Amino acid sequence: MINELTNVLTNSNSPESSESLKSSVIIIGGGPAGLMAAQVLLSKGYAVDLYDAMPSLGRKFLLAGVGGLNLTHSENAQLFLSRYTKRQTQIAPYLAAFDPNAVRAWAQDLGVDTFIGSSGRVFPKEMKAAPLLRAWLQRLRSAGLRIHVNQRWLGFDEHRNLIFQTATGAKTVMAAAATLCALGGGSWRKLGSDGAWVDILQKEQIKIIALAPTNCGFNCAWSTHFKERYAGMPLKTVKINKQQGECVITENGIEGSLIYAHSSLLREQIEQVGSTILYLDLIPDKSLVQIETILQQSRKNASLSNYLRKNLKMSAVKIGLIYEYSSSELRADSNKLSKLIKNLPIKLISTRPLDEAISSSGGICFENMDENQMLKNLTGIFAAGEMLDWEAPTGGYLITACLASGYSAGLGISTYLQNNN
Repeated sequence: MINELTNVLTNSNSPESSESLKSSVIIIGGGPAGLMAAQVLLSKGYAVDLYDAMPSLGRKFLLAGVGGLNLTHSENAQLFLSRYTKRQTQIAPYLAAFDPNAVRAWAQDLGVDTFIGSSGRVFPKEMKAAPLLRAWLQRLRSAGLRIHVNQRWLGFDEHRNLIFQTATGAKTVMAAAATLCALGGGSWRKLGSDGAWVDILQKEQIKIIALAPTNCGFNCAWSTHFKERYAGMPLKTVKINKQQGECVITENGIEGSLIYAHSSLLREQIEQVGSTILYLDLIPDKSLVQIETILQQSRKNASLSNYLRKNLKMSAVKIGLIYEYSSSELRADSNKLSKLIKNLPIKLISTRPLDEAISSSGGICFENMDENQMLKNLTGIFAAGEMLDWEAPTGGYLITACLASGYSAGLGISTYLQNNN
């Protein structure tokens, strides 16, 4: 697999002359999946035109790198694959063709060194997305990629030609030998991933699971006093189940990396019964017995808030949560208060809107595609990336799967064209 990847990367530097180019391919969507498919196809001598609705490519990719671009993860292959939960079987072939080591090799070939952080996550040494995207686009352009921006896909005409909305009105682009749809999911509309393709493909009898937010925040019914006092404050060093991390209180509810890691399960529970309970361990470094022992000691003249702050090192927002979810009678009982601190129930009433989510779940059902990622109801039309029905937590899993599915789609399109020319 690495040898094949090296060939793809190397061949991208020296495109064939226009006279020797093979069939033409259109790619709709200039994110990681679309760009990776373009790289594969260009390396095999195909002419590729890429259309994107935005003024520039890779906008969501750039946003992902604002706090440090997490490209992939260094954990073992079995654990890495498990992050895709219900879609492990479908994602496995993509990762077999383009795994986390291949992601690092690809970045290295573009002149971007990577490193493994303390959490096992893999980042570019500069931590930024812009240098990597800039080098990638330069490589693709030099290989012959033709880029068309400000072109929003509207669907097909009666002859399966493509219709795009431009600044001067709608235009029709003649159907290519193959077309790849890589338009992203439904989150971050302002960056181009608006999910408008769902209606287009459903009209073509493509089965699509409704897009829903994942890696998202949740709404809670905070009291006015609590949200006015604590909105925006971080909850540091808390635990959900066996996972420790951080989250943030917002005016509407709760969000942050620890919440995102559990968002899929929490969302499903809300979908099933209308709400769910999130249990937080506010002091994971102390046992229930240790907390009970401390709370049973005499407070003398200290208020409960001051006692919790000084003796259990609890932050103001953690203490605020205790008061939000308890009565004065409960707080007076050291045993019950200890249990509340170790297992605080926060009611989540709904997810935050899809447009605020880091990513989306749902999309094109895998059974709608053949082994080359071609849509069975649309000959010559392929799909990749977040348009497909999978989801994953943050930690490099999202970008890796997008790159891997784009790589696989590029190979699939090449196979299809070879078999049909």
